[in-house]
Amino acid sequence: MTLDDLRDQLRALAHLPGDTVVVMSEDAEGNGYSPLSGVSTAAYLAENSFSGEHYMTDEQRQAMDDPDEYFAAPEGAVPAVFLWPTN
Repeated sequence: MTLDDLRDQLRALAHLPGDTVVVMSEDAEGNGYSPLSGVSTAAYLAENSFSGEHYMTDEQRQAMDDPDEYFAAPEGAVPAVFLWPTN
């Protein structure tokens, strides 16, 4: 899903009240659910068509107290929006 796809889906829900809770599935099979706790941007490197790794952007890494403690995003990582569950 792209950000444009997500925006389209969210526009279709514009009629819902603003205090409607957002819940995320724990996995694709729906084995658990968790309320959405936050949204962030970072870099994403796909390992295959259904899984990958999150990396800080260089700007995010440099803002940390010790940037060298964190892996730099490898070549091929792309900007991404991340939706974070509570659990």
